[in-house]
Amino acid sequence: MVNWCGCKTPMANIYKFSILTIVAGLAGCTQAPEYHPPVIDAPAAFKEAGPWVPAMPAAPAPTDQWWQAFGDPVLDRLEAQIDTANPTLSEALGRYDAARAYLGEARSQLYPSLGLGAQPTENRQSNTRPLRGSNQPDLYAADTMGGSFGYELDLWGRVRNEVAANRADVAASADDVAAIRLSLEAELATDYIALRGLDQEIDLLTRTVDAYAKADALTHRRFVGGIANGIDVARSGTQLSDAQAQLADASSARALLEHAIASLIGTPASSFSIATSNVTLTLPGIPLGLPSTLLQRRPDVAAAERRMYVANRGVGIARSAFFPSISLGGIGGFQSTALSSLIAAPNIFWSVGPNILVNLFDGGKRRARVALAGSEWTQATSRYRETVLIAFQQVEDGLSKLHHLGDESAAERRAAIHADEAEALAYNRYVKGASNYLDVVIAQTAALTVSKRSIQIETSRLEANVSVLRALGGGWQRAA
Repeated sequence: MVNWCGCKTPMANIYKFSILTIVAGLAGCTQAPEYHPPVIDAPAAFKEAGPWVPAMPAAPAPTDQWWQAFGDPVLDRLEAQIDTANPTLSEALGRYDAARAYLGEARSQLYPSLGLGAQPTENRQSNTRPLRGSNQPDLYAADTMGGSFGYELDLWGRVRNEVAANRADVAASADDVAAIRLSLEAELATDYIALRGLDQEIDLLTRTVDAYAKADALTHRRFVGGIANGIDVARSGTQLSDAQAQLADASSARALLEHAIASLIGTPASSFSIATSNVTLTLPGIPLGLPSTLLQRRPDVAAAERRMYVANRGVGIARSAFFPSISLGGIGGFQSTALSSLIAAPNIFWSVGPNILVNLFDGGKRRARVALAGSEWTQATSRYRETVLIAFQQVEDGLSKLHHLGDESAAERRAAIHADEAEALAYNRYVKGASNYLDVVIAQTAALTVSKRSIQIETSRLEANVSVLRALGGGWQRAA
């Protein structure tokens, strides 16, 4: 029997074995450069961590429900709705599914393609056809049934690099989903904290309006009795109206936050409401760990690193175009002019053999693609470094806020105590006729301003905790 290379000598088997060995060795080749992600020098410690947020390297990482540290069941219930109803997260999940589909498409190139087909036809030849002979019928049937196969030998690693790049892109897409989820969770927590801060302001302003209304009524009675003058009446009315205006403004701001929360959980704003509550949220402790662990806990950093790997594999894909494309293929089946006798040994046909394609000249197209792949690697590396630097900056920003807001909060609480004392003394002196209403107005204004500021600082501290938790990656874990 004649072997595959057309030789009958025993030396042909040696040639065949040698070629197969070379091909098997080439099958392990890849044109992608060795992957080395850039080394980032992480600082030894976060410099902005102050006494208000102690570093606790031994503390466990936050759970994926990191918002539970604030101790509010309403916030817990709202956060749970993001996964099921937020359209932005749903869109990100769609992109992840698309990345998985592309990976499946790339993997399919690792396997041979097989096909089956049948073509029963009736044909008529032209009466004026060239070389018309008496033995050629004008009408005839041609029934064909057969199959085909094809397989590209991935000698230069193009297919394997495409699979590896798509697999890394799937991982990056999963990290994108985690990053978007974390961003939405943090946005919802921030809006909710701000809303509860406004609830406290509304409670303060409601009590203030009631107190100012009583003081205004007292001033009117004193004016009617000839004890107070018109200036005192005007001043008390001004204080009352201004407090009422501040109450209306706080209520308006709360409504806007309520609408924003509705959109985040995928609910129409018109059918959504959160009951007012003067609840005090817990100020959580944050396990910072070491700065180097930040690179392992941030999903956006992980996504940027995976996209560097995609760019690295892209260089290999572009380089493989300089080498020949070798594929194996064949077709075979049955062909006859009569469908009834189609499946018979004399009707068998087949064709099998390799196909080699070498691109000799393309006007620099392949070199341009290699250069493009190199530039994409440079861009991906730069984006990774930028993402890491921003991550460290965001942690330091959040810690700085927590540190200084803690000092500010303590000072503001002391100021609130003094302001309340001054307001009570000024009002008592006015009632006893020892001072005019201007002293009362000044004391009331100072007390209200300091009380509002104290609430706002506590709200800012809670929001800063959210920022730090988000900057640290929340409860995200790479294995997820």
